[in-house]
Amino acid sequence: MPLPADEKVVETSKAIVETLHGIFGPHPGFRPAHAKGVLLDGTFTPTAEAAALSKAAHFKAPSTPIIARLSSSTGIPQLPDTDANGNPHGFAVRFRLAETPRRVHTDIIAHSADGFPGRTGEDALAFFSAIRDGSVGDYVASHPAALAFVQLPKPFPASFSTERFFGVNAFKLIADDGTVTFVRYRIVPTKGLAELSDAEAATKPANYLYDEIPALLAAGPITYTLTAQVADVAAGDVTDDATVRWPDTRRVVELGTISLTGEAAENAAQQKTIIFDPIPRVDGVEPSDDPLLEARAGVYLISGRERRAA
Repeated sequence: MPLPADEKVVETSKAIVETLHGIFGPHPGFRPAHAKGVLLDGTFTPTAEAAALSKAAHFKAPSTPIIARLSSSTGIPQLPDTDANGNPHGFAVRFRLAETPRRVHTDIIAHSADGFPGRTGEDALAFFSAIRDGSVGDYVASHPAALAFVQLPKPFPASFSTERFFGVNAFKLIADDGTVTFVRYRIVPTKGLAELSDAEAATKPANYLYDEIPALLAAGPITYTLTAQVADVAAGDVTDDATVRWPDTRRVVELGTISLTGEAAENAAQQKTIIFDPIPRVDGVEPSDDPLLEARAGVYLISGRERRAA
């Protein structure tokens, strides 16, 4: 996973990391955003439709081992699950394609709000800077995309097993014959959605989401369906702007089942070292021209290196 080639993008990514530290305080060894989390092992089983849409190995193989991270917003490692600032939650999935002769993997990163506060890394930096400086009200008043994100519903889930997640950026699935399909990922709980009101969440224990995970796993795998909303490019669907949603009438295809079977070994140590990558870097899945992707990748790598050095 390399740093972005554009030095300006790298500087923006560094500034975002520093700004997040300024908001939440430095917590060495933890992520500057989504600091609280847990790693889970599991498998991914693709559908026939996934194999038809993409030649990527994880969409062709009968199953692929994965490691996933469920997380809470903010850079505060001990944030109570009952704090609304923990919403939206995050869901990152790493598909482990090979271990030898070298490690090969690709990731999907999603969160539980269907949107993002800015189109570019510079936009994201301006938004986070406004939060740090206490001027976010003025900022969103003059930036419609940021306002739309702030106003998105971000409900408390009853459980991680009943929460859905949305990919931020668009990607290109490349089929065996070269056919290109633009998609945005969604991760949908097999159990269905279940949410809590603010009043209901206030009655829950401070760690209710994470403390429930062992019991969920004891009862069987925690499962989700990986789906993809398909863009209609001919109709004008925008594929290079994470702040623009596609119509709800667009086709949604099932790509496979994510099955989480147990907590990863040496969880805290692995969380410190694993660096998820917003850019797929695998044959059969390619990034769109969304400028946010490189900036996000820079943030993940820079903060990951910082975390490993702590």
